[in-house]
Amino acid sequence: MTTPPYQPDPGTQAGLPACVRHPDRPTGLSCTRCGRPACPECLVEASVGFQCVDCVGAGPVARPTTVAGAPLRAKPSLVPALIAVNVVLYAITALLAHNPVDNQDSDLFADLATYSPSIADGDWWRVVTGGFLHYGLLHIASNMLSLWFLRDMELLLGRLRFAALYGLSLLGGSAAAYAFGAVDTPTVGASGAIYGVFGGLLVAVIRLKLDKHALMNVVGLLAVNLAISVAVPGISLVAHVGGLLVGVAVTFGMVYAPPTQRRAWQVTTVVLVAVALAGIFVIRTVQLREQLGIQ
Repeated sequence: MTTPPYQPDPGTQAGLPACVRHPDRPTGLSCTRCGRPACPECLVEASVGFQCVDCVGAGPVARPTTVAGAPLRAKPSLVPALIAVNVVLYAITALLAHNPVDNQDSDLFADLATYSPSIADGDWWRVVTGGFLHYGLLHIASNMLSLWFLRDMELLLGRLRFAALYGLSLLGGSAAAYAFGAVDTPTVGASGAIYGVFGGLLVAVIRLKLDKHALMNVVGLLAVNLAISVAVPGISLVAHVGGLLVGVAVTFGMVYAPPTQRRAWQVTTVVLVAVALAGIFVIRTVQLREQLGIQ
């Protein structure tokens, strides 16, 4: 049995062909077997790529997934939520300080900043809360713009995996600042987490075998940001590098996991990175308590 060659609908919106089963749905996807355009609902994951339900003879339609195993989604939801939390906390500290530029003058800011002596003395929440604080409007604006630029990473990984990447990268930045940064200097900002997502993007571009232009764009952005970290006083380079390395490790485990063992590989990656970070915090706390004479 043969089928006539597919003729695309010339009137499809935005220059995209229409799904053969849903003519009202323009799509950029197609069946790897017959080449006909198909929307996500009409594609089934096959051994190589995705095939339409007509080619595989499927009854129930399986939703396609990304290379990390996440269902395809049109919009991110976690990234806007993270931006909202950062902005709200900035607004609160600015109101308490009565100053949108020097919001670090508020007592709340001082109580939440990542400050090594306080962490060693038992204020463990600071390793997380410091990642949601920012010095003034320029600091938060630049970080939130970078986070929004990286929103496609949530679509690639899915909400839960992206949350693990962001959270562990944030802790990676805090751990690096805690272990290798100046003891008497507080560090704040989402940069550690954002650098982790940048590192994840670099791994994803390589895994997806995108063109060299895309790869060089990511490498260039990373290089510029690292150069700024070195050149501008007051920026914690170690925190940025710590977040970056954690993001690379976590994303590598997410996107290179074998499909048949994907969940086990991903969970193992998250657990191993979390245990390593916990070990850094514990070892450094013992050192600081002895160094600072904390009982």
